[in-house]
Amino acid sequence: MHRIHRPVSRALAAGALSLALLSAGTAGAFAAEAKPTPAPSSPMPKPSPSMSTMGSITVKASKTSAKAGDTVTFTGRTQGLKIGTPLVLQHQHNGKWVPLRASVKIKNGSAYALTSKINTKGTEHLRIAAGKTHSPTVTVKVS
Repeated sequence: MHRIHRPVSRALAAGALSLALLSAGTAGAFAAEAKPTPAPSSPMPKPSPSMSTMGSITVKASKTSAKAGDTVTFTGRTQGLKIGTPLVLQHQHNGKWVPLRASVKIKNGSAYALTSKINTKGTEHLRIAAGKTHSPTVTVKVS
């Protein structure tokens, strides 16, 4: 009888241990599921139409230094702007961007080439603009 008692007690102990582990795991799972997910304190802003429709313009000047009266060609590509959109050459004057008398429309392939005579001596800061979209600034030193 001593021999039967030991395997039975082992089986009961193993069953009790399994039941305890199983119920603890199930209780943990219920506890994990019961926690509400906190709502974000500040929701992500939805992209505005201007953010998603903003275009870009690249620019490269044919010369980085020129003599007054020389012609400089500005070439580049646009992205997100319609073919036929007018592009204007601007220069910085007293901290403000002022349009020059040079403009062109975007061609097929979103490329452009704009030629302008540079007359003002000094360092010219220039860019290409289409509405509120503009290229990075290029510098041409005019002597």
